[in-house]
Amino acid sequence: MARSSAPSTAGSGGTAAPGGDLRSRTRRALQAEIMAVAFDLFDQQGFEATTINQIAERAGLSRSSFFRYFATKEDVVLLGIEERGLRLHDALAARPADEAPWQALRQALRLVAAEGAANPDRTLRLSHMMAITPSLQARQLQRVHGWQRLLTPELARRLGPAAAGAVDPRPDALASAALGCYQAAMTAWRESDGHADLPALLDQAMNALVS
Repeated sequence: MARSSAPSTAGSGGTAAPGGDLRSRTRRALQAEIMAVAFDLFDQQGFEATTINQIAERAGLSRSSFFRYFATKEDVVLLGIEERGLRLHDALAARPADEAPWQALRQALRLVAAEGAANPDRTLRLSHMMAITPSLQARQLQRVHGWQRLLTPELARRLGPAAAGAVDPRPDALASAALGCYQAAMTAWRESDGHADLPALLDQAMNALVS
């Protein structure tokens, strides 16, 4: 993948685009290209057997250039997980203020599940890779724990203040339980080879805790 010079931030007669926005878009585009190349190599020879040097060479980058976009090989796979966590937080924050926390979590997670179901081939490839790669499983758990930390403050706001001086376990409990349901639904969906309805599986999992 040959890198081209960055386009001008100002068009003819237009206003200059914010440099940070342009850099962010360029960075995301290059990350997406590197990820596409890497996933092809992972499919061909497995995650563990694929090296950073191979990814960089196939992408038309030097090894040092690769590290401008990803700190590790695992991050090539896990970047999308971190971004989904941010979208999940935003989706939860956008739910009606008077909606019950569990229902708000359900609806926010349904949006994330629908994203995965909308691109089933890539989501299934990623899920299978996670299931058979211990190093990815460990890093995935770290990222999902990051999702929990993102969700907890919003859940605490919805639940209202705890008793003065009390420690409130409810936000963490709700976030952990909801994310556990999401992981269970993803596992069932993977085992169905992507044929089951992922949002419906999520509903089944979350209903099991309130029935």
